[in-house]
Order: sequence, then structure tokens, then C-alpha cells
Amino acid sequence: MTLARLAALHGVATAYSPSVGTTVPVPDDTVAEVLAALDVDAATPEAVRASLAAAEAAEAARLLPPTLVVWRHQSTEPGSRPAERAGRTASADGRGAPRTGGGVELPDELAALPPGTELTVTTEHGDEVSGSPRWERLPLGVHRLRARARDGRASLTTLIVAPARVPQPARSGYGLLVQLYSLLSARSWGMGDLGDLVELTGWAGRSLGADFVQVNPLHAAVPGTPTDPSPYRPSSRRFPDPVHLRIEDVPEYGYAEGEERAALDALAAKAGELREKVLRKGELIDRDAVWVLKRQALEVLHRVELGPGRAAALRAFTEAGGRELDDHVTWCALVERYGAEREQWPEGLRDPRSERTEQARRELAERLDFHRRLAWLTDEQLAAAARTARESGMGVGIVHDLAVGVHPEGADAWARAGAFAAGMSVGAPPDAFNARGQDWGLPPWRPDALAASGYAPYRDLLRGMLRHAGALRIDHVMGLFRLWWVPVGRPPTEGTYVRYDADAMLAVLALEAHRAGAVVIGEDLGTVEPGVREALQRRGVLGTSVLWFERDWENGGAPLPPETWRADCVATATTHDLPSTAARLSGDHVALRHRLGLLTRPLAEEEAEDTAEVAEWLACLNARGLLAEGERGATAGGAAERDEEAEIRAVYAFLRRTPARMTGVWLPDGVGDRRPQNLPGTWGDMYPNWRLPIADAEGRPVTLEELAASPRLRALMDAVRGSDARVPGSPGPVSELSGTAAGAASAGPGTAAATVSAAPGAIPPAAPRGSGTARPAGDTAPPDARGR
Repeated sequence: MTLARLAALHGVATAYSPSVGTTVPVPDDTVAEVLAALDVDAATPEAVRASLAAAEAAEAARLLPPTLVVWRHQSTEPGSRPAERAGRTASADGRGAPRTGGGVELPDELAALPPGTELTVTTEHGDEVSGSPRWERLPLGVHRLRARARDGRASLTTLIVAPARVPQPARSGYGLLVQLYSLLSARSWGMGDLGDLVELTGWAGRSLGADFVQVNPLHAAVPGTPTDPSPYRPSSRRFPDPVHLRIEDVPEYGYAEGEERAALDALAAKAGELREKVLRKGELIDRDAVWVLKRQALEVLHRVELGPGRAAALRAFTEAGGRELDDHVTWCALVERYGAEREQWPEGLRDPRSERTEQARRELAERLDFHRRLAWLTDEQLAAAARTARESGMGVGIVHDLAVGVHPEGADAWARAGAFAAGMSVGAPPDAFNARGQDWGLPPWRPDALAASGYAPYRDLLRGMLRHAGALRIDHVMGLFRLWWVPVGRPPTEGTYVRYDADAMLAVLALEAHRAGAVVIGEDLGTVEPGVREALQRRGVLGTSVLWFERDWENGGAPLPPETWRADCVATATTHDLPSTAARLSGDHVALRHRLGLLTRPLAEEEAEDTAEVAEWLACLNARGLLAEGERGATAGGAAERDEEAEIRAVYAFLRRTPARMTGVWLPDGVGDRRPQNLPGTWGDMYPNWRLPIADAEGRPVTLEELAASPRLRALMDAVRGSDARVPGSPGPVSELSGTAAGAASAGPGTAAATVSAAPGAIPPAAPRGSGTARPAGDTAPPDARGR
């Protein structure tokens, strides 16, 4: 009991629920190891008692928690008004919605301060407000609040003043979902790049009337041979990877002469050969080979002198990047010299603040300049893509993707070592779909370190990601509330949940999204802890709803009618981890998993269940007149010849009938691609995860130019547009609706109110209608092995 109390004080669970009616205790050794990663000694009973006494004494002496959030309703925004009901509403983090008044929501801890407590707010700009702060007049930002009671107790707290909701799409729109590396054009150097993104965005906005293009994470990868191709296990989430650069779009490319020009021409010719191998000879995308050529080209371009204006722009970028940029380029230079494994580095270089590292910065100054320029060039091309999205009339623009974590040997883990839990890895607990659980090999952030820093690492990360984003997708958004920590060396079954201050995490997210004018999308697929979706919806974070999972689980599991779907979501037919729509409709995905030995039941059972599910959805489409006469034979058991293209069009037309704020069209669906970009449960050479170009139904790679000219894709997008009244290219800015009125507007008929707070190990209720939940079971994380 003493260990459980100590764990609870530090947000560490001692039990969890893998399924309804089942509670599993966490091994004491696991709890002790996780506490040790938080610098809490629980190695012996005596240590537990001492640590508990210290924690309880600190709790009693503290006036305020490490972080407080004041939510401010933007009274100047259309449709906004203060929340009308004070008091608490239970939420997933157990803290609930704060009290309201005067256009702000205030935390109960402020009202509970002893009479006569002196308060002083120091804003992030250095201004001081003493006495009794007018909370509604405080500027948005991350401030410091000092409290001193008459009995001598004092607290220094991070005070986050955030808008009550993140910006919302101004209209119901549609867009494209694509893994950028898979989108090759006639100008790509062996994989899709930022030049291709510019072309795709301009075409989709102007010709298709699309509101957005969503891409995979473009984070910097950890160098290696081979490099891990997964975009979800990066070296740095703060900086993009220069492998995505379009070399010919670097302005200095046009000024290269003599030997430099000859070298660039030779490299471009080799890049053409690499491109043809992928597009015409059936070879996989080879990121390493692409980077070898691009790096050589960038080395040549580095020798081309910048003009005065360009040089000034680079200096401004360097100054704005500050220590973060300096650390990142230092890591890149150190990896060049000593390799990616830090254990092989000389003593002293593992600490970014050591004198030995400072000496290395001086010694490697030229290489730091090179990598600094690469970061700047990549930032410029990302800006160009965002600018093209605006100019093409997109209402949202580029949707960037934020991975759930970083590689333990990468730049972020080196530069921000104190913010990560040493000896821990993020994963997922065992459940009905994966009895062994999952270990993603990503070190988690320490919630105590985040709070102590005023959430600086998180703020900096979001600011960088939102710099050129119209929207931000957050992978495994449930991680803002809690993560499954696995001690390194233990199996995932011996992990436990660690809680984060979800109110603070959401407040920082809302603040940075507000400043960037960006929409936020949470990937909330799978089974989600009760209250999480409601907390996200209250703050305007859109969810993710995939057609095949949208069923009425409370009443037999039939497909949900479109009008009952939640409104606050991105509706789509698939994702990079799921079968394409053609593979789903044809059953090819079952055959693929059978060939690879991934099925857990006999093939006949899997095929029968899959056929029944598809027939059920086709019947649903039929009932709504989305399949024209002559396209309906499949629902009678497949006796008539089916029209796959028509069925795919019907799927997306159905999605557009939902109230979803955004509808995402998986770009490979436009040409009938049958292969998933990532197949969970495979690794190595089992399946070419993250290395496939977009291809047609026969597996022939399709270029961007061919996609733009494809009658099949055009017909699909015509079905998506349907009766949409928007004229392609018309403007549509992001709205910042906030407050209760906006919250009500975004809640679809299938959403449910949060009424129960779930403690670790609690048994959750059944999934709500329209929640996007794949199955009604337990409070575990979703079964989503993403090849991390």
C-alpha cells in the first residue's frame, strides 16, 4: 500500500485494465524501476517509506501544483461566449474542467489558497502583475506565478494562459493523404520530395478544390547503414530531414558554374537512374542511396557563395534557431565523425553542455555551418509548400505529422537528455489483439522534467512543427494523457502507465496552435481511455475516424449511418498502417497477411469474416443510393461482377455525407493501389515497409504527373466533391471559434459526454457511438505496431 501511494503521487499506475472486467496488477519491480527513472528511490521498503515521507511533506508544504492552466475564451471571436456552468466535470486526467467566470476558466487550486495569499505573475515578456490579478486580462502565454501565504509557505508555478479551443476549419472540406517519399515525379531523385509536395499542393488546391494535403512525419532520421526508413522513429522531431530537399529548387543551383556545374549535372544523371529503377524496374525506394547523391550535391552547393540577401536570411534563421539549432547541427557533425552510437563517442561528448563538446563545436565549425545551411534550405522549401497551399485556395493547407517519440540515439535525446526518462521505452500493454504487448523503442518524456522547465521542450517542439503547418496531426494523441513505460530489458508485459498533466499538455498545444493559426488533429484510433476523446473535443482537437471501424457497438455492431458520425474528426477510409480501400474491398489484405504468416486464425475463417464485413458496408452504401444500378451485385454475395472503382467512389461519397469537418482521401486509393505502406507485425525483409512508391492496381508505379492525368483519380475526386458548393481555388481561412458555442457545434450526434474519471486500472464503459473506436474493450492503448 505504501508503494502504491508513492506511485500515485508520481502518476505511476500499479494496475491496468486490458479488457472489460479484468484488472492486472503491475509488478512491484516495474513500479520501482519506473519511479527510479523519475529519481524516486523505491528499491527497498525503507527507501519507499523515506521517499513517501519526503513526497508527502513536499505536497503539504506546497501552495500550488507545478503547473496551473487558465483557459481564456476569446470573446472577440465569432460564436464565442464564456462557459456558463462553474464547477468540475470529470475528465481522463482526474482534474476536470476548471471553474469559470469573466470569460476564463480558473483552476480550483486558486480558489483554495489561504486568505491573504500574495500573488505575483511574471509574464513571459517580463511584465509583473501583483496583488489580485485580473485573470481575464492576462496575455496568452506561459508565465510564472509566485504565491506566498501568511504562514510562510511559498510556491513558484508555471501559469499557462491558453485559448479555450484550438482553431477550427472554417468549413467542411476534403484533402489528400500521402506518404511523401512514395510520391515520385519525373523530377524526383529516387523518392518524393518537397518539390513534389509543392506541385501536388498547387494541383490539388486549384484543380481538385482540396483544402489540405497531409503528409507523413518529415522529421530528421538517424544516419545509419541502412537508415531506419520509418518516419515514426526519428532522430529529431524538431528539425526536418534534408533528404526531402528538391536540389534543383535551391537558388544557388542556378549559379553553379564550371566544375560545380559539371558535378551537379553528373549527380542529377545518377539520380535519374535511381528514379528509373523505382519507377520502371520495380526496385524499392532506397533512402540511403538518395541521400548519398543529395548530400554530395549539397556539398557542391555549399561552395557556391550566397548573395547578400540570402546570407542575411541565413543569419536570421541561425539567430532565431538559437541553442536548439546549434545543438542539432552539432549532433549531426559529431555523428559524421564518430558514428551514430554515442557509446562510441569520446568521453565528454555525450553531454551537450560539456567543455569537450564546446571544443568540438569549434573544431567542427565548418561542418556545423554546412548542416546549419541544410536546415535553413529545408525550412525554405517547407515555407514554399505552405505558401503554395495558401495561394491555391486551400482552407487548411499542409497537415504535418508529429511522431509519438524519438530514437534513443538521436539528436533530440542527446540535446534534451534531462527531459527523457533514462532506461525506459514507450510501448503498449498486452491486450486481446497482442498478448505480448509492444515496445516501440522510444524514450518517453519525464512529466516532472516537463513541468519543471515550464514545458519548454514541448513548446519548442510544437512551435517548430507549426512553423509552416496549416494543421498538425499528433500520432497516438492519447500520449498527452498517459504513456505505457517499459523498463529497458523487460518485456512489454511488465510495463506500466505513467500519467502526464493533460491539462498543461493541452494548454500548451492550444496556445501554440492559436499562435500559428493551425488546426490540430489527434490520431485516436483503437481503444481509448474514457474521457480522453471528450477532453480533446472540448479543446477543439479533431479526432480520426476510419470507415471500417465506425460501427454501433452498443446495438449489434452495424455500420454507423453517416449522420451519426462525430463532427469533430477527420473521416477517412484508411491510413498508412491499414489496408488500402481496394485491398479491403477485394480481400487482398487477408491474402497478404496469410502469405506472411500473420494470421492468428485459419485462412477460411479470416476470409469469411472479412467478406461478411465488406458485404455489410456495401449494403450500407447501396441503401443510400451511392452505388449506381449495375454496381450492386456484390451485396448479394458477390454473384454479379463487382465494380471496384465504383465501390471506392461510393466509400468516399459516404464519408462526405458525414458531418466530419475534414475528409481525407488516401491518394493511392485514387489509382487502386493494393499495398499498405506499413504492415504492422512485420520487420526487416518480411515486408518493404516505408519503401513502396504509389502504384496502380497491377502494382505499376505511378508518377505525380500520371496521377494528375488519371481518369480514375479524377472520377474519385468528382465523387468526393459531389454536391460540394465550393468553387476550386476559393479562399477559406481557418476559424478560431472557441467556447461553449463552438464546442457544441463540433459535437456530432454520436459523441458522448465525459462523466467518469478513470483511475489507472479502472474498468471503462462501452465505447460511445461514433467514437471511432475499433472495439469496445478495456482502457489499453490501440494495437498499432507501426514499425517504430
